Amino acid sequence: MVNSITKAIYVMEALSGSKNLGVTELSNNLGFPKSSVHSILKTLEAEGLLERVVDTNKYHLGRKLIELGNRAQLNLDICKIAHPYMKSLNRLTDETVLLTVLDNDEVLYVDCIESKQWLRTYSVIGVRAPLYCTAVGKSIMANLDYSHVKDIIREKGLPRITENTITTEDGILAELESIRAKGYAIDNMEHEDQLVCVGAPIRNAKKEVFASVSVSGPVSRQDMANIDDLGIKVMEVAREISWKLGYRSSP
Repeated sequence: MVNSITKAIYVMEALSGSKNLGVTELSNNLGFPKSSVHSILKTLEAEGLLERVVDTNKYHLGRKLIELGNRAQLNLDICKIAHPYMKSLNRLTDETVLLTVLDNDEVLYVDCIESKQWLRTYSVIGVRAPLYCTAVGKSIMANLDYSHVKDIIREKGLPRITENTITTEDGILAELESIRAKGYAIDNMEHEDQLVCVGAPIRNAKKEVFASVSVSGPVSRQDMANIDDLGIKVMEVAREISWKLGYRSSP
């Protein structure tokens, strides 16, 4: 049975050619009822995925699809570029290495190389997590505009996830200031009990922080006395990835 989402995909595929199409043409081409096609078109138009030509009432693909396509391509590019450096960091630390991108004021995990040790952090590709309580998230958040950070705190809040989660605005702002000074972030069991993570920001050619890389493992194996050494290693890898992406620091 073809559901409404599948029908919507067929409609967008039909509109991927150079010719604009209207309700009747799409209905005839796809074999869908006109009422169904009309409803799909209106929904996709409202979401910016399609645009309607007022004079002809015909449709073509919307600019939002370009934005989504560019974002998908960027995620593919960073995974391809970052993966060799992640492998090196994985071999160096024998811990799980994670790659995330900033998406809708959250981190989205897009790549992972697991530790070979029995007790380890497992792959979370495709999973989202908050910014304020993860090393990957805090390393990004520390480099956002102050007003943006305040908006995130206001809209998403700072709910407690573990006993170590920072849940006050003053607390997280002080934490972000410390991260900016060091260049890397530490998640000391703030998102998951018994799990420590060290993350650093990745910049693009526009000098924007849009991604991060981290090393993650159980607290029983992470020597907190050496956590700063690990932070430097992660930060160096983040800098190398940023360089490959076209980032050049100011003189």
